[in-house]
Amino acid sequence: MIKIGVIGAGHLGKWHLQNIQKIPDTELIGFYDIDPERSKLIAGETGAVSFSSLAQLLREINAASIVVPTIFHYETALAAIREGVHIFCEKPFMPTVEQADDVIRLAQEKNLIIQVGQIERFNPAFTALKNYPIQPQLIESNRFSPFNPRGTDVSVILDLMIHDIDIVLSLVDSPVRSIHASGASVLTDSIDIADTRIQFKNGCVANLTANRIADESVRKMQIVQNRTIITIDFLNKLTEICSPAGDSRKIIPENSNALLDELSAFVSAIQNGTRPLVTGEDGRKALDIALKIEHEIQSTLKEFK
Repeated sequence: MIKIGVIGAGHLGKWHLQNIQKIPDTELIGFYDIDPERSKLIAGETGAVSFSSLAQLLREINAASIVVPTIFHYETALAAIREGVHIFCEKPFMPTVEQADDVIRLAQEKNLIIQVGQIERFNPAFTALKNYPIQPQLIESNRFSPFNPRGTDVSVILDLMIHDIDIVLSLVDSPVRSIHASGASVLTDSIDIADTRIQFKNGCVANLTANRIADESVRKMQIVQNRTIITIDFLNKLTEICSPAGDSRKIIPENSNALLDELSAFVSAIQNGTRPLVTGEDGRKALDIALKIEHEIQSTLKEFK
């Protein structure tokens, strides 16, 4: 029986609480949130026990789901690791690469599991391709969302584009050769629109665009490889494989709950001592690329100030 707690009871934290209660062989011990009023509300809505301190919760559990703002990921993860608690950490993994390295090293020393919440890896439109050979030559991705103040504590790169960065890194088995990026701040003090071109040493190129002030939501990726074009619609959960030879097919996967699936995978990794689908190292790699993109855009924007 995995005894699990949730740290952070905001919008996403509430979803974690609701889904963890559905996982077999798992006991939701409770949650901690810094806001007492929010804690009371969420306890009433979910039936979960609200703990008065993080330390108290960590003493009662052996696994934690970290759903606090990104700036608190590092200190929260360290507190959990010190107590010997396995961690599931929402994306972006850590505020800095150095902090990600710290957390990974300390967890390894204590033989603890880290899984990072890159939820699109569990999207049925993507998992439908798990047995399909993919060797990308060109990847085009568009991730657009209407403005929502939630998530603006980080740039659009760390908020939205990091999903596509992680997917691309999972598909392209080659080191990055170069990164070129541009973007703009529109409604926030951070970057709201970003466009980047990632070139890999094997010749593959990924063009990624993210926009969090768009008119409508779009989450699409197109993968071009030898005589095949694969289109993944993450939003509508559709996958299409087309080839000039006429061997085209549309895959409409069975609907699934990606958050439940990734939390269940986390529990399974702990129970079986296996490597999670999205490791701390995976989270660190996506973070590293995202921060490099962010740095290049910020350097350019300074010239306009």
